[in-house]
Amino acid sequence: MRLTPKGGRDAVEGVETLADGRSVLKARVRAAPENGRANTALIALIASTLRTPKSAVSIRAGATSRVKTVFVAGAPALYLDALAKLAPTNG
Repeated sequence: MRLTPKGGRDAVEGVETLADGRSVLKARVRAAPENGRANTALIALIASTLRTPKSAVSIRAGATSRVKTVFVAGAPALYLDALAKLAPTNG
């Protein structure tokens, strides 16, 4: 996931390809990256987007960088529809 703090609004904006070829979800939050506020806002945003409790979402790596590894507990099938809506369409 690539996070833009102080982004003006809280939103997951789809999929982005990084310079190294990795595909990541692109998100922005209004919170500043101070004292973990942006990470807390990101967790709330992901939980809301996937309709899961905030306690099921955690940042596994990249807490102080823009590119983060996020873990969502639960059955992956529950989140596939929400994630599919974020993917670009071909056609």
